Amino acid sequence: MIANIIDRRTQPYRWNFVDVIIEPTWHDNSHNGDQAQRDDSEPGYATKKKISLAHAIAWAMTFPVPMTLYIYDKDSDVVIPL
Repeated sequence: MIANIIDRRTQPYRWNFVDVIIEPTWHDNSHNGDQAQRDDSEPGYATKKKISLAHAIAWAMTFPVPMTLYIYDKDSDVVIPL
């Protein structure tokens, strides 16, 4: 499930192809604000490149623990395929 979305696109209206990273939301617990319960059962993070925004959201929603979805422009140097 998606608990948070961080949009780091420089072209925020692009939706057909984006690169994304997901990670468990509890990774963000060091920041002030909402806190997610730690759960080590999910991967530290996962990536997908050149995926539609709709597919990225659907994919992130398949995880049973709260996840943060980071969205980047297509062909981002930040998102490295696993």
